[in-house]
Formats: sequence, structure tokens, C-alpha cells
Amino acid sequence: MNDVGEEARTTPVTPGGLLPLDLLRCPRTGTQLRIENGRLVCIDGHEYSISPEGLPLFAAQFSTEEAQAQGEHYDTIADAYVRNLSYPHTQEYMDFLDQVLAEAVGRSSLGTAAEICCGRGESFVLFGDRMERGVGVDMSVSMLKSALRLHPGPHLTLVQGDATQLPLADNSFDSVFMLGGIHHINNRESLFREVSRILKPGGLFYFREPVDDFFLWRWLRAAIYRLSPALDHKTERPLRLAETIPQMEASGMRCRHWSTHGFLGFCLFMNSDVLLVNRLFRFVPGIRAMTRLSVRLDEKFTKLPAFRHSGLQVIGVAVKAPRTDSDTSDRAHTAPASAQGCS
Repeated sequence: MNDVGEEARTTPVTPGGLLPLDLLRCPRTGTQLRIENGRLVCIDGHEYSISPEGLPLFAAQFSTEEAQAQGEHYDTIADAYVRNLSYPHTQEYMDFLDQVLAEAVGRSSLGTAAEICCGRGESFVLFGDRMERGVGVDMSVSMLKSALRLHPGPHLTLVQGDATQLPLADNSFDSVFMLGGIHHINNRESLFREVSRILKPGGLFYFREPVDDFFLWRWLRAAIYRLSPALDHKTERPLRLAETIPQMEASGMRCRHWSTHGFLGFCLFMNSDVLLVNRLFRFVPGIRAMTRLSVRLDEKFTKLPAFRHSGLQVIGVAVKAPRTDSDTSDRAHTAPASAQGCS
């Protein structure tokens, strides 16, 4: 953990809020920030505003067009997004996915953690009691405001920022989470380099994402992503194993766990943003029990050898390679890990 005194690493922003300046950096230059006249300022002269709620708005001055499109998209659908996760059948299937994720994460301390594309801060809901400090980064101010209402405590900081140009310090995080954010980013090479950069050597990257190694899901999503107003076919692209692993290795991370989950039951009960009939399931008596049964059937199917990579969701863990003698600066890329398959 960082051996920095509380006064040195935090600066008051709002009456009840603190910013962990030891964890934040200018996304343009990577230099340290300070507070001046209610704004974040770096020594290079770049300035970033802070919202009335205490959210640093890095992306307002510095982000890609793709990231801006994602932020605007989720600002528009934020209320519907939250509502679609509130149905009993959706909650039941999510409980299962949370359990599988928790098994992959394990029981040890998560130290200083970041969640990228955090939305409402799902990792902080699930594992916040095992984090010393947390920083959530998202493009959507509406989603971040929703997260603020869920996480009012002093140990979590939320900032608006681009996942491919993170406003976070090098080698500062023990754990990084992305739970549904990778598939929104087409420039995966830049994303994984950024995740690797902010992780401490030996730090762990946990992710849960849509995956379409199975041909049926590729065909269905090609149509659904164009038809649903809640989805954006221009910026959303599910993961594929053969593409993702080399990209992670090139960034200096080695994938050590990759398992897929969810099949027909997932399609039926986890797509209320796409299937209008799905929303009516909440009125069906015994819908939670029906969903639990579908989970068990999905798991039996995806554990068959021929269908091991046929699930709709992947849960994965990658580890950042240890620092090498060739690393000459904080923002240098770590050496690629040796190629290893995921379990």
C-alpha cells in the first residue's frame, strides 16, 4: 500500500469529500495534480473542473470521440439501465454471476482498487469491504451521480474519465475491475496498456464481459445490437478469446483464468433492455425459482467439453508481470508475459 500520510494524499473538495491526489494524475501528461480555486491543476498548466457533487471532470477536456459517444449514450439511458437490473429474474441471474465472480476473485484483501467503466460501482458493492481505498472511473456523469448515492463513504472516489487515457497514477493499484466495460471499447490495446500501467507489479485485473466465441451469439448480437436503442453497434463489441489474450500479454498482463457462463437461460432472463417480453416476467409467480433452474441448466451445458467456450459471459483474471530492469520510467510499458492459456 502507499506509505503516504492522510493530509498528503487527500485534499478537501466539498464539505464531506476528499480527493486522493496521490492516486490521480493529469491524463494528458501523467503529472501530479493540485487544487486551485476549486479546479484540478497540473504543473503543465492543464486544468480540470470539479462538479458541484465533487466529481473531477477529466473527460470534459480530454477524451476520445468514441468515449464521448459512450458517455452521451449512458447519460441518455442511465435510468432505464438501472431499472432493467431491478427485475426479480434479472437479480436472480446476476446473483449467480456475482457468486462466480467472487469465486474467481478469492477471499484476500483487494488493497487499493480501481473500477474502470464503473457505472454505479458494482465492484464496490460486491467487494468494497475488502478494499482499503477505491477509485471509480466512468464517462457518464449520470451514472457517476447514481454511484455517489450508492457509495457515500469517504474511501471511494468517483471521477469522469476515458478508459483509454486514465487519470490515474502509475503502479498504484493492487486490483482493477471491469464489469461490463471492455466490450464498449474498440481500442483494446490502449485499454489494456492503461490497466497494466496503473496496476502494481503482481496486481490483478478482474473482468466480467459479454463474449461471443460461439457462432450463435455472434449472429444474434449482430442483429440485436442494431435494433435495440439501449445498445450501440458502433461502439459495443463482445470479447473473443483468441483476440483478447494476445492483447493482454502485449500490455504486460498474463491471463490466468477464463471461464464462460450463461446460455439460453441468460438470453431469456438477462435481456430486459432488448426483449420487451422479458420485463413482463416480473409478474410471473415463481419467477425466481424458474431463473435458478435455468442457471443450473446453463451451467451444465457450458461445462460440457464441446461447449466450454460457448457461454455468453466471460469471467477472467489477469496478473501484471513483475517489474523488469528495462523499465526506465513510470509510464513505460511492462514487458509482455509469456504466453499461457487460461483455465
